[in-house]
Amino acid sequence: MTPVNPPPLDRTSPPRRTAPALPEGVRARALHAVYGDPRAAAELAARLTDRQSAGLDPLPVEPAEQAPRLLRSLRAEIRSLPDGTRLLLLLAAADQYPVATHAFLRAVAAVRLDTRPLEAAEAAGVAHAGAGGVVFRDAWTRIAAYETGSPADRRDVHRLLARVLHGAGETPRRSWHRAAGALGPSGRLAAELRTAAEQARTGGQLVLARALLERAATLCPDPLEQSRLRTLAAAYAWDAGDADRARRLSPGAPADDALTGLFALRAGNATEAFDPLLTAAAQDGGPESAAHLLASATEVAVYTGDLGRCREAAAVASRLGIAAPATLTGLAAAFEGRYGDARELLEAAAGRCGPGGDPTEPTRLVHAGIAALLLGDDTRAAALTARAATAARARGTTAAVAQALEFRAYADFWTGRPHAGAATAADALRQAHATGHDNGACHLRAALAMFAAVTGDEDACRERAAAARSYALARGLGLPAALAQWALAFLDLASGRYAGAAARLRALAGFGPGHGHRAVRHLATPHYVEAAVRTGDTRVARAAHADYDRWASTVRSPDDLALSARCRALLAPGAEAVEHYRTALDLHARGARDFERARTELLFGGALRRLRHRTEARDRLHSALEAFDCFGAPHCAAQARAELRALGAPAVPARTGDDPTARLTAQQLLIARMAADGATNREIAARLALSPRTIDHHLRGVFARLGIRARIELVRLLGDGDPVR
Repeated sequence: MTPVNPPPLDRTSPPRRTAPALPEGVRARALHAVYGDPRAAAELAARLTDRQSAGLDPLPVEPAEQAPRLLRSLRAEIRSLPDGTRLLLLLAAADQYPVATHAFLRAVAAVRLDTRPLEAAEAAGVAHAGAGGVVFRDAWTRIAAYETGSPADRRDVHRLLARVLHGAGETPRRSWHRAAGALGPSGRLAAELRTAAEQARTGGQLVLARALLERAATLCPDPLEQSRLRTLAAAYAWDAGDADRARRLSPGAPADDALTGLFALRAGNATEAFDPLLTAAAQDGGPESAAHLLASATEVAVYTGDLGRCREAAAVASRLGIAAPATLTGLAAAFEGRYGDARELLEAAAGRCGPGGDPTEPTRLVHAGIAALLLGDDTRAAALTARAATAARARGTTAAVAQALEFRAYADFWTGRPHAGAATAADALRQAHATGHDNGACHLRAALAMFAAVTGDEDACRERAAAARSYALARGLGLPAALAQWALAFLDLASGRYAGAAARLRALAGFGPGHGHRAVRHLATPHYVEAAVRTGDTRVARAAHADYDRWASTVRSPDDLALSARCRALLAPGAEAVEHYRTALDLHARGARDFERARTELLFGGALRRLRHRTEARDRLHSALEAFDCFGAPHCAAQARAELRALGAPAVPARTGDDPTARLTAQQLLIARMAADGATNREIAARLALSPRTIDHHLRGVFARLGIRARIELVRLLGDGDPVR
């Protein structure tokens, strides 16, 4: 039978005030808290205080506080059903809310309950029988079915469910029902629940673990132990993505430095997070706890840009006699200019996820990804952050998923995946808002500004960058503030507004912690050198390049070395630049930053045009244009077309998705065209200043992507096109 619509809300209550317009983060958390139900969301929004609406205080977490009118209306609907139907609905609801225990069918069989009364619930459109038990119309109907039962009836169904949960791995769920069926405080039961919570946490069931600890705190007769249980429950709630519950639990606990620091790092003024985290690390919580807190302190340094404080964290680790996270000590060494030491430490972090660490632990994988980004290894960074997101999902640490994807955005930018990167970042932004990670959401908004700059969406870039910088500067978040500034600078650079780009990047170099970020300033150096050269201001650009080259030479990343060679070409006079550009492209061929390789070809093509090397200039500019069209970077493509017009050569149209050559990278397409035109590997190598072995490697990739085996088939696929000469 088709379910009917739920009854209208009770209209006898006085009307509520009109719901205010909520900030994006509060709106996402509110919708998440009410299971996505628009009726409950509207009622909750109208009930929020001004501080809750502004995101300053936690939102209500109990259904009776969120949408009492909706709940009252649904309870009345449940009460209208027969007694036998209500009993079955109560049993099903207790099996599903607030945690799913999957024991309904076993409980029904154990006491031989007649399930025919469920037909009345189906006729009313409230619920229906499914293969695994009862399927409620929606989450709020399930809550109403549970809350309609009397306290005695609830205890009875919980005890029944506990009796039938005796399989392997079902101890935490059995303990939950035993506790829900308890009449009053019990130290023994509270201890059982704490043990069950640890088992649930180990199994990746953080929501269940939090519920067990919260119930344990309610049953525990010892006030001090009760506070400890609430503190641990708050930490689990935060990791599970329930920020409002975590913040509501924490006031009932004694002042906890770890939680205070964590809340400030993720959703408050990040500059206030460092001291509480170091204080908590210095307390006697064991080496594992201290290492975890020092890892969080590392993130404070990363987000605020105050890399100098990494030395303080490293000193705390030394006093405690534990190994500091390698990313922490690597950042400290880089800040002090010890680039060789920094490379070794960051390589250790990227290679084994921290000293003695679990290579599947999400936080260590995120830190490994950050280390890989600093080393210029974007491919490894992308793999590590993807693993971190997968590991976080498996462990139930929902909040860590969005954080992993924050740093994945950098690899997507460098490797020329702006549309895929923007889609991933937008999804992560929704997760960050829903889980209360407002500072991470700010970082993701800055990343989206950068993707908008690449794809030429000026309005979106400016809007996102302005929002990110406004939020970041108020909370000491130097990383997103710097990234947003870089996005605006890149937008200017790609649009030919070189003076504006140079001014923004010069300003970025002068910003301190909380306003700028040394790592972002370093990453943006190649763009600053380009903008400065275009405006004739090379003095500061040479100094910036010198430091960039020292780092690139130390870490030996092909991509960083390629960009350093490009800077050298831009700073070299006339014909001297040609060999530097060739060196840059040879290094790009061994790296992964295809987008920057295309920009190098664009700049090289322009330099060749000015030197009247028309044939090679056309080759380079066509290759750059095709790459920019493939990446969806119209501003950069327009620059390539302008250079081709200045050369007197036609600009090829953008390729369609039906073209098989769209499967190739720009470099592969350039080589394939030359091979189709009859050039040998040696001839192509000489023309592109690459080795014959590199050309052979590229052609094997071309054959694999096109599904062909011989050069004659290249002629068939490319012979009708405009040959590259």
